[in-house]
Amino acid sequence: MLIDLKSVTKSVLPIAQQAGQIIIENYQHIEIKDKKDYSPVTNADIKSSEYITNKLSDQFDWPILSEEEIVPYEQRKFWQCFWLIDPLDGTRDFINGSNDFTVNIALIYQSRPVLGVVYAPATKECWNAYKKGGAFYNGVKIINSNVRKLTIGTDSNFHSTQMTKDFFLLNGIDEVKRLGSSLKMCKVADGAVDMYPRLNGTKEWDTAASEIILEESNCEILTWPDKGKLVYNKKELINPFFVAARKNCNWI
Repeated sequence: MLIDLKSVTKSVLPIAQQAGQIIIENYQHIEIKDKKDYSPVTNADIKSSEYITNKLSDQFDWPILSEEEIVPYEQRKFWQCFWLIDPLDGTRDFINGSNDFTVNIALIYQSRPVLGVVYAPATKECWNAYKKGGAFYNGVKIINSNVRKLTIGTDSNFHSTQMTKDFFLLNGIDEVKRLGSSLKMCKVADGAVDMYPRLNGTKEWDTAASEIILEESNCEILTWPDKGKLVYNKKELINPFFVAARKNCNWI
């Protein structure tokens, strides 16, 4: 592919950070509405989405698919390269006063993520990666080289299921840390936890940015139970169940 991903990443990082600042500025004045699927959306989601969309449109020619601006499949089905963004991942955490929310920006090429930025506004932490360029945490390159016995899992603050609890039991996970948003996948990438099973609904914008960070840090997301790859820009934007883990983990 003829894209300078390193240069593009440098341009995207400040966009994610400024979007995070916009979210923080709305933290004390949250306005909440329900979307058509009854999930919550806030003024911070909308303002972050508008900012990211405008900045990406100013700097790049690729089309944009945002959680807050869904493009019909007939319009996007032939897209080879496009931006996939979640302007505020972890809206429920944000509403409930948790710090576990992020800004997710990914570049998709031929149905797979090739660049990802995840920024946590409340803690000013940033994970980013691009294909064959490595993964970084706050500017420092990371590689997950843990060889410890698989003991630490992570689960959602608000979206856990009995299937997930059964998965932990089956795989001998005796410690589970609860986190929100894409922080769960980023914490797998940087080695804080070993595994994140997600056995209920997520959308493509929930995973795209984190997936390339996982891949570049010696981790991966595989569909469950068949252990295939996630595919992006599907007609239906719902992900299958998946497990994010370091590559030297064995799970069933």
